[in-house]
Order: sequence, then C-alpha cells, then structure tokens
Amino acid sequence: MVVRRLGRAGGADAATAAVVVAVAVAAGLTGCSPGAADAAPPAVPPAGAVAVSGGRDGDDAGGGPLHTVRSAPDLLERSGTSKARTALEMATGGTRLTIEGEGGYDFRAGRGRVRVLLPEDGDRPRRRITELFAPGALYMKNRGAGVPVDKWVRVDTTTLADGNLVTGGATDPGAAAGLLRAARGVVYLGEVHVGGVPVGHYRGTTDIGAAARLAPARLRGALAAAAKGFTTDTVPFDAYLDRTGRLRKVRHRFSFANGEREVDVVSTTVLYGFGAPVDLRLPPRRDIYAGKIAG
Repeated sequence: MVVRRLGRAGGADAATAAVVVAVAVAAGLTGCSPGAADAAPPAVPPAGAVAVSGGRDGDDAGGGPLHTVRSAPDLLERSGTSKARTALEMATGGTRLTIEGEGGYDFRAGRGRVRVLLPEDGDRPRRRITELFAPGALYMKNRGAGVPVDKWVRVDTTTLADGNLVTGGATDPGAAAGLLRAARGVVYLGEVHVGGVPVGHYRGTTDIGAAARLAPARLRGALAAAAKGFTTDTVPFDAYLDRTGRLRKVRHRFSFANGEREVDVVSTTVLYGFGAPVDLRLPPRRDIYAGKIAG
C-alpha cells in the first residue's frame, strides 16, 4: 500500500492541479462504486497463483511473466499511438467517486490528450476538463476556479508530490505503463477478455523509485517526484496484455492521507485502437492563464 499526504510542492503551478482531486475528495462528492470485476488489486497474490522466481528479483529473462510485464512499456513505444480510457476511483469516509477520461496517447512522444469527466457536485452538472499530457507538464482547460474557459493552466508535473499519478484526475498513460518497468513478484492468473480481446492477466507490485530510474528521460522527472512524495514506493497492480505482449489495461492502487482520513485511489488505464491519430498540439503561450487560481 502506498500512503502519502497530499501536499502542494513547487508553488502556484503545483497548487493548481492539486485542487482537482484534493477538493473533490474533501467535498465528499458522490460517484460510481467499482464493480467486483474492477475491484482494487490486492497486495497479496491469491492462493494458487504461481509467482515468478529466479535471477535478479525474479527476473525471468527467458520470457516468463515478469519479463513479459516489464517489456510491455517498450512494446507500447514501438506500437506508437492508441486510444485511451482512464478512471480514478476514490473512497474516503464511506464515500466513493469516479473521475473518468477518454482520449488518445502517443507513447513515442510521451504526449496525449484526455477529456476528463468530473463527478457531480451537488446540483452542479458533471463538468469536463480537457487535459494535455507532455513530458514534465500537464495542461488543463475548463479548469474552473476563476480561470477563463478559453485559457489553459500549465502545471509542472515534476513539482507535484505524486508526479501527477493521481493529482490531475487521470494518470498519464505513459506513466501508468512505465511503472511496469519495475514490476516485481509477478504472477500469471490466466486468460480473460478486455474489450473483446483475449488477454493474459498478470498481478504484482511495482516500485516507483526503480521505475523512475528505468524510465526514459521524458517520464523520469515526474516519476522521480512521485518516488520522493510517497512514504513507500510499492504499488500493487493488475496488468492485462494481449497475445503480442501489448498492454491493453493496467490498474494501480494508491492510498494517501487526506487530513485524518486515508483515501484509496484506484487508477485504471485501458488502451485500444492502436495506430489511431492523436492530437498532440500544445496551446500557444498566449492561451496559457497567468493569473491567480481561486481556491
């Protein structure tokens, strides 16, 4: 379990993004409860599962489960682009909420675009925020909190205590996959289907600090920040890979301290439509908001 205190590092830039998740949790918004099939991955493998063993940290370079999972991020880079769906499921004080997103990602460039749908807030309708992922940065449009609707907010993800693994309301798909480079204790649980595609289900843990050291330069800064911001680097995951070894779905479980309460966050990323075009344009400087962020 990863437990951290949701902090604000790096001045105003870091504070702008922290509100998306921190305020949503503190406000006790209601949302969707995950079904049994989408439950958070347990920290301990189930009885009967066969763990990988042998070599450095169980490194089965011959092509077993550990090698397969660790190779998935590099295989995605060779695949190029894909469509993506994201979900952050949170539970605190008996309240559950879900933040959903949909868009696309270029794993070679480390850039993507996702439209995030926030939960209802009392009588207010659900609001969409457009998010752009780029190396070391997160851009948000329709941010609210006094930001004009036609302006973007830019956040330096290397200053965030969690490296934007949960802060922005959607985990960067490149980072979600990149965490698997440091997979440990991987077990193979059999074949299931994701989006009608047969996939192998793998379960294990990853180490954020080790993943940061193994990551390409474009992801290293944000993951290194996350490694410093968590009290432990160990993150349980479930990964689903198709028969070519390509990642189709990954789910990570995070927990952090929010005041006196512990908040569980399950981040799920689903990848499909490989090769689809992705809009990677970043906003020009004139469209980036430089004023004060309310709240």
